[in-house]
Amino acid sequence: MDAKRIKQILSSSSDIEVRYNGTSVWIDNLNEDGRTATVHLRGPLEERSDVAIDELKEI
Repeated sequence: MDAKRIKQILSSSSDIEVRYNGTSVWIDNLNEDGRTATVHLRGPLEERSDVAIDELKEI
């Protein structure tokens, strides 16, 4: 995924499914470096992780 698409997803009111390593995640924000994003798992756990945006896949 690229930074432009992540910005579009973040500004969208739609529920757009994104996966990281096969697991559904929410994107919290695009980090300043433009190459990583902060995400957390969908569901009750809200542990956040910084991941490379090229590892995120839109479903």
